[in-house]
Amino acid sequence: MKNPTSNGINGQLLNRAVLVLNANYTPMSICTAQRAICMYVLEKIEVLAMYREQVHSPSVTMDLPSVVKIHDYVRYDNMAIEINRKNILARDEYICQYCNTTNGPLTIDHIIPKVHGGLDIWENLVAACKPCNQKKGDRTPENAKMPLTRIPKRPNRIHYFQRFVKDLQRDWRPYLFMESF
Repeated sequence: MKNPTSNGINGQLLNRAVLVLNANYTPMSICTAQRAICMYVLEKIEVLAMYREQVHSPSVTMDLPSVVKIHDYVRYDNMAIEINRKNILARDEYICQYCNTTNGPLTIDHIIPKVHGGLDIWENLVAACKPCNQKKGDRTPENAKMPLTRIPKRPNRIHYFQRFVKDLQRDWRPYLFMESF
């Protein structure tokens, strides 16, 4: 195959997202099409759904995988998403949770400020624009008279995967509980 860092069509296709399912069909991860093709060649996966496009090498033409299932079950019980700035902003859809703005850079705000014992947990961290974060300061939303637009919740891996589903990933929907088979 062509080098995926090249500007060719194969290079762009090889970076396409592929949903990886465990042997029992539970979602495990998302990888690149290039990784999925390597796993297919090594006979570690079964391809369940394909994109419309194909990739070409000098001797092989292959449908681009979209959903794959690994052959051997992997004990993988972790449905948690790592708590970090990027994932908090993504969970909150890059919207300030106080004023609903999407303008300007967003910060992370502790609902119950750290100086008052607030923890670094999903349920206490939200996306906030700089003006709202500064206005709230080290007060609670109630004390600052700045109610949250929605209550923050801990996302799970299914919610994380669902964010990747676009028109090209329609085949992912049944495996992510977004529609029936």
